[in-house]
Amino acid sequence: MKLIRVDMTSQQVHAEEVPSRYAGIGGRGLTTEMINAEVPPACDPMSPENKLIFAPGILSGTSAVNTSRISVGAKSPLTGTIKESNAGGKIAACLGKLGITAVAVEGQAPEGRLFQLVIDGSGRASLQDAAAYKGMRTYALTEKLYDVHGAQNTLMCIGPAGEHGLKSASIQTTDVDDRPCRAAGRGGLGAVMGAKGLKAVVVNTEGKSPDAVADPETFQKAAKTLARAIQENPFTGQTLPELGTAGLVSAVNSLGAFPSLNATQGVFTGWEKISGETMAEVIRKRGGKNKHRGCSQCIIQCSNEYVDDKGGYMTASLEYETIWSMGGMTGIDDLDTIARLDFLCDDIGLDTMNTGIALAVAMDAGYKSFGDARAAIDMLEEIAAGTEMGLILGNGPAAVGKHFNHHRIPAVKGQGIAAYDPRGMQGNGVTYATSTMGADHTAGNLIGQYLGKQLDPLSAEGQVEASRSAQIAMAALDCTGLCMLAASALNSSDAAEAMVSLLSAKTGTSLGKDVMTEMGKRVLKTEREFNRRAGITREEDRLPRFFREEPLPPHNRVFLVEDEDLDQVYKF
Repeated sequence: MKLIRVDMTSQQVHAEEVPSRYAGIGGRGLTTEMINAEVPPACDPMSPENKLIFAPGILSGTSAVNTSRISVGAKSPLTGTIKESNAGGKIAACLGKLGITAVAVEGQAPEGRLFQLVIDGSGRASLQDAAAYKGMRTYALTEKLYDVHGAQNTLMCIGPAGEHGLKSASIQTTDVDDRPCRAAGRGGLGAVMGAKGLKAVVVNTEGKSPDAVADPETFQKAAKTLARAIQENPFTGQTLPELGTAGLVSAVNSLGAFPSLNATQGVFTGWEKISGETMAEVIRKRGGKNKHRGCSQCIIQCSNEYVDDKGGYMTASLEYETIWSMGGMTGIDDLDTIARLDFLCDDIGLDTMNTGIALAVAMDAGYKSFGDARAAIDMLEEIAAGTEMGLILGNGPAAVGKHFNHHRIPAVKGQGIAAYDPRGMQGNGVTYATSTMGADHTAGNLIGQYLGKQLDPLSAEGQVEASRSAQIAMAALDCTGLCMLAASALNSSDAAEAMVSLLSAKTGTSLGKDVMTEMGKRVLKTEREFNRRAGITREEDRLPRFFREEPLPPHNRVFLVEDEDLDQVYKF
């Protein structure tokens, strides 16, 4: 187990054995422990005191399917809280195959200097000058870096938004086709990377020195059980390969919970034009790719390659959250425009969700009109150029709302909500309010329980308990490297037991059936501890007032869960 520490101030890089206090954990669990232990909670997130941690999951780099998720951690400049942002692609698997448990970037490069961190096939890391890449967008940057370092590499990088220090800046990772279309998008961690003077991380893909699996025979048996469960599950085995996450467009509209026109409607009038079914048909007709593998070892293939009417590449992958943020929220019902906006966000290095909401708030405030595709594209270009308005837009919905003195800002702790309105999915509202990292659906999404009719989405009853359980489960999952979509299969007892066996066989520890629950609770308690020391109080675990005051059509409900009930989420 190897930890690489990178001091941007002195440009010194050294490798060390993972300290015992961090042993046996990975992904979000590791970034959380390291940030809590090593970052002053009250520090300025853009200062040298903050640290940026890259950590593959416990299972990343092994033969287990769908385990190429990487956690990126820091104190967030967007929310002021601890933050873990999660991305796919190839990099987690590649770091795992090099026996690298984490990369910790600290300090700050001298003003005006820009570097790239290069990790070779033996796991040796070095900082190299990146002045030639200053200001480059991610697609051009990626092409240049592959020319210099060779195709046997994978990348994480920032675009102009990260260099500008914008609070919606993402860190882009390359997919299996070497395109920077995967994102650690949430929390503005691209700005932290930019503040440290780090433009890119280049990792060799041919590593052959992973940490040993303690019990290979048990591991392989459990890995096969998990793979079989993923393939046999209707959602992961059928729906996702056919429609990708965009299949949720019709489902969430049917529940009246698709926040549209800056969360003033729960059903988008043009939803059929941007649904997963429509997208799949357009891709087929144009010769693009449905059922596309975007991440290492993925057997679901929920990605896609969206092309124009001449078959030319537009973006990959066009996913549900982006279709919502750049479509329903802005009133744009044209898939080609949404695909263009998605590409621009990846290229500039922006979180599509936070940015789409920022555009929607600007439109709602009267700066531009809902449905104006040209205006949306122009606003993204302003962000890239760093104009006065571009800097406001690039800092997210709260900054836009403040600029226009507009009250309707669908964000918690500065971070925009996801594509599930809390008035139409009350439990998701609980998660948005109480998540340790601002509004975040990946922290505990209850969509499956609503579609399965196990929970009434419009009632306050049972929502706190459901959100609590989901947040614990997701915190644990983020430690493993397993994709959250593949985790749908863990609802089967065989798959759940296989996950415990995988973790036990990997670490050489006999883990009990409650290991995931215990792991999740540990992560959340540590994150809450950091936030408490950073000055975050329970008064900030609240939704914006308009969610309680403005009924959402078509159900005309407001958010119903009381504040005192929200305060019970972390009573475990």
